[in-house]
Formats: sequence, C-alpha cells, structure tokens
Amino acid sequence: MKTYRIAVIPGDGTGPEVVREGLKVLDAAAEKFKFACEKKIFDFSGERYLKTGRLLEEGDAAELKRYSAIYLGAVGHPGVKPGILEAGVLLKLRFALDQYINLRPIKLYNPDFCPLKGKNPEDIDFVVVRENSEGLYKGMGEFKDKGTQDEVAIQVSYNTRKAVERCIRFAFEYCRKRNKKKKLTLCGKTNVLTYAWDLWQRAFYAVAKEYPDIQTDYAHVDATTMWFLKNPEWFDVIVTDNMFGDIITDLGAMIQGGMGIAAGGNINPQGVSMFEPIGGSAPKYTGQNVINPLAAICAVGMMLENLGEVKAAEAVENAVIKVVQTKLKSLAAGKMGYSTSEVGDLVVDYID
Repeated sequence: MKTYRIAVIPGDGTGPEVVREGLKVLDAAAEKFKFACEKKIFDFSGERYLKTGRLLEEGDAAELKRYSAIYLGAVGHPGVKPGILEAGVLLKLRFALDQYINLRPIKLYNPDFCPLKGKNPEDIDFVVVRENSEGLYKGMGEFKDKGTQDEVAIQVSYNTRKAVERCIRFAFEYCRKRNKKKKLTLCGKTNVLTYAWDLWQRAFYAVAKEYPDIQTDYAHVDATTMWFLKNPEWFDVIVTDNMFGDIITDLGAMIQGGMGIAAGGNINPQGVSMFEPIGGSAPKYTGQNVINPLAAICAVGMMLENLGEVKAAEAVENAVIKVVQTKLKSLAAGKMGYSTSEVGDLVVDYID
C-alpha cells in the first residue's frame, strides 16, 4: 500500500474546522482506493505567533520539504496586524518551497449558485495559472521621506525571464494535458506596464512556438474581468502574473458560486506542493460549525490529483458535485441547510 506523508497546517479562524472535514474526506478516499496517509499537524497559527512571536522558520521549511504534500486551512487572525501572517507564513512557504505556480480551477457545479444569468456548468470551466514567486509580491521597494508631505512609496514588480518562462511553459503543458478547448490566454497590461509585460509577452509567444497545437490569445486584465462576467465560456486556461492572478481568481470564485467552493494549489512541479481553500480564515464564523468546508474538500481533491491518485481525486470531485447539486440550499456560511460537519459527512457518504 502506497503511503503519503501529509503536512497539515490548520491555521486560524475556521481553518481547523474545514481542515477537519477535508481530512475526513481524505481518509475515506484513502480507504476506498487503497493508499495510506501519515499526517502531522504543524501550528503556524496567529495564536502561536501572539504567544511566542514565532512564524515560519528555516528549520520548519526544511522539514516540510520531506513531505509528500501540504494541506493548509487558512492564515489570518484578528489579533495580528494584516500582512504579518501572510508574509511570515504563507508567502514564506511559497518562496521557501519554490511553489512557483498558483493553480486555480474555476468550475461551476450548480447554475443555481451562479450570479450570472443564463450560465451553465459548460460555460464556466476554466483554470487560471498564476505566477506565484515574483511580481509585486516579491516585497521589493522602499519609502522616501516617510511621514512627510514629500513621501514616496515605491513597490517594485520584479520579473525574471527564467521565472516568467517556466510559468508560461507550465501553462502550455497544463493546457495540453487538460485537452479541452486547447486555448491559452495571456492576461496582462501591455499598454501601460511596458517593462514587465513586454517581457511576459515576448516570453509567451516564444514558448508558444513549441506548442503549435495550442491556440493562443491575449487580453488586458481589465478586459479579462469584463469577459469573466459576460462570456466566461471563452476561456480555457489563463496565465498571468502574481498580482493580476490574485485579483481575477477572486472574481472567478464568485462566478463559480463563491469562496465556499473555491480551492487552489501552490505548485512546485519538482517538489512539495501546498493545497488550500482560498477564502481565508473567516474569523466571525469560528466555532459555529456553519462554514462551508467544500473549498477545503476540493483542495483535498487537487492534492490527490497532484499525488497521482487520479481516481480518488475524481471520486472526491464527483461527491462534491452531488452534494452541491442535490443537497445544499446555498454555498454561503450558515445558509447551506447543513452544518460544516454534516456537509463533510455527505461528501464521505457519496465517496463510500
């Protein structure tokens, strides 16, 4: 029996609650498809930071490299200034483990939960490939004359040909493997951001020559948000930079039904990848057993696919689809018609 070592980071707020349901589903899938998971909990929470002042340290990252995958609940604590946990845990993990791809499937399971009129599951089924290690999120910049009327704040969008090209190549390979429309869209802002996006565009069309079977096109980021709402069926795979990817995937989550169903992966194709619901810690719902766990459960499905357990991943997704289509009144917290733990049980029942 194949055994996978899973590092579990429950995190903050409702993170531990949705992780609990995700692990319940993981165990059910493992039992049915005959593999094993050894799980270890890592506490990189806001509570720990408030008590000890510690975030992710060098030794922690080194240990995590020995795992098959990382399963993350959420990062964000109301008692910790915004940005500290995100930079000290989430971004640090991505950079330390070179998780240079953020992968966000955007898939509608039930048109009743879509805010767009007349759109069906076949219309909303695409994937955003976001560069996850550079751009404006590199954290490079400076203040000049801080605190004065002459203050200048400089934030640098740092892009290297190597990082841009490996992200673009991943997107082409993913588009080919996905084998649907076989269309890859570059989302950028070439008309204004003329340095970074000149590099992105040149790299995109250079790599495209190696993939004659993939149709390519380009859209400005503002136009992309417009087409997400008007014609989401135009998209198959989208590749973009760190900031634009962060923005458009939240819009993507809304058109697929909300944050309660939106999962993502931070991918190192040659190393350890991390999977998570993208909705955050939602502290106002902590301990109420009302948060939607399906995004965290979908993250388990993504993790299983990444590990090579494709049949188990398909079983998880099919179980989620059945729950969304036949059981839930809403995907919003407290409005599902079921508690957090009951939704997890429903998914397990369909897997069994």
